[in-house]
Amino acid sequence: ASSLQPTSHTQSQWRAAAAQHTRGFHSITKMAALMRQALLQARTAPACVSAVSRRFAHIDVPDFSDYRRPNSGVKEGDYSRRAFTYVLTAGLSVAGVHAAKNIVQDFLNTMSASADVLAMAKIEVGLSAIPEGKNVTFKWRGKPLFIRHRTEKEISIEQSVDPSTLRDRQADSDRVKNPEWLVVLGICTHLGCVPIANAGEFGGYYCPCHGSHYDASGRIRKGPAPLNLEVPPYEFTADGSAVVVG
Repeated sequence: ASSLQPTSHTQSQWRAAAAQHTRGFHSITKMAALMRQALLQARTAPACVSAVSRRFAHIDVPDFSDYRRPNSGVKEGDYSRRAFTYVLTAGLSVAGVHAAKNIVQDFLNTMSASADVLAMAKIEVGLSAIPEGKNVTFKWRGKPLFIRHRTEKEISIEQSVDPSTLRDRQADSDRVKNPEWLVVLGICTHLGCVPIANAGEFGGYYCPCHGSHYDASGRIRKGPAPLNLEVPPYEFTADGSAVVVG
């Protein structure tokens, strides 16, 4: 009888085995519960989808038939005629733009300077042919051009003039690049007449039309002219033997 009594060691083994079986039973029970929950969700999902579908089934789609273009009258040949119309319109547009460009270009050409005027836009004058104390007239851009070879006496007289006493105040050094040579346009600043060289009270230029007197620097000294004779743009050549006007 004493051999059938469990020992303390055997009792502890029984309790450990019972606890292990109990944990296994709980795990199996938990797994079965999860499986039942998954099956329940799978069965109710179509019902939810159908419920959502029934919820939005009452929405009416607008009818756009009144805004649609009727296709009953369109034939196969209409598309080809439409393409021909597009091509013809594009061709006429290109031709019209080209013609307009030519008209504008011709109009601008008529407003530009002629060939002879462009050829005289710049002139080069040799200075060796102009003697001292003389004035020679040339044509530049259709205007008379005076080139004067001044003497030492004329240079000293013009440089001694006080600009503050003049109507159009300019010093002689402001009007010449080389004191020996004076280059001005031969047009009176009063009414556009052509003055006479080496004449007048100051020995320069004289306009007999209304009595304007200019000195040997082309400055107005007496008469109705308001301004001095215009000095055109010009440069001397490197060797100083010629002047280029323009």
